[in-house]
Amino acid sequence: MRIIDAHLHLFPAEEAQFEEMARAVGHHNSTAHLRQAWGGLEIVHGVVMGNRSLAVEDHDYPEDLFHYCVGLDSSLLDRGNAVIPDLADRVEEHLVRRSCCGVKLYPGYNKTPLTAPLYEPIYALAARYGKPVAVHMGLTAFPGAHLKYCHPLALDEAAADHPETQFVMCHFGNPFLESAAAVMGKNPNVSADLSGLLEGRVELEAYLRKQSGWVSLLRTWLTAVDRWDSLLFGTDWPIVNLGEYLAFVQALVPEEHWEQVFFQNASRVYGLGI
Repeated sequence: MRIIDAHLHLFPAEEAQFEEMARAVGHHNSTAHLRQAWGGLEIVHGVVMGNRSLAVEDHDYPEDLFHYCVGLDSSLLDRGNAVIPDLADRVEEHLVRRSCCGVKLYPGYNKTPLTAPLYEPIYALAARYGKPVAVHMGLTAFPGAHLKYCHPLALDEAAADHPETQFVMCHFGNPFLESAAAVMGKNPNVSADLSGLLEGRVELEAYLRKQSGWVSLLRTWLTAVDRWDSLLFGTDWPIVNLGEYLAFVQALVPEEHWEQVFFQNASRVYGLGI
């Protein structure tokens, strides 16, 4: 079965903290290592969620392995306080590229609502180019971020007001599972990825026993929303071991939907052409 990792991050090899992060889950922070590891798991392509500058030259990835989403994170927007007068033009520089398959927003880290005026031209551009807007939803990596901006109900407002724009709710809004399911069920222009639901190494059978309540809730809401054609496999690399995470998501998704969730949906939603 061919697999697309629809949510990962790539960091420069010289940044030591990311090598430590990758080593902690049994990997190395390098494209060469990722290529090798993917080969053993039948992962054939990935979508990089941008965490770097808006400079086009900072987003050159091996095209046989990756597409990318240009990211508007807190380092660029300074929690909504930075003024980037030509933001739309600079985002469009990316969207015209074949290798760029969308935009990634980080509203909880930016402390900026998804209905803020600065995002309006971004939604319009995404709709014009037929490329989705992926949004970090759910828990954040550090406590200084604000959850109210990355709760699934915040995405509901943007999706309802911009029906021509395709959105991807990252991390299925975890742990706000009921709200995530409601937003997907209501809005046909909202898909979701299943990345970042674990962090670190796991012994899967023991983990499924220990966390049976949460896993049962997750399965329940995935089944209740019944949008298997709109769920995308992703890992949030490099925070998880790839083989372990693949097995975890296989345990969540009924086997009859694997082809959709692990390959077809990402190829269609992100327009990867593979």
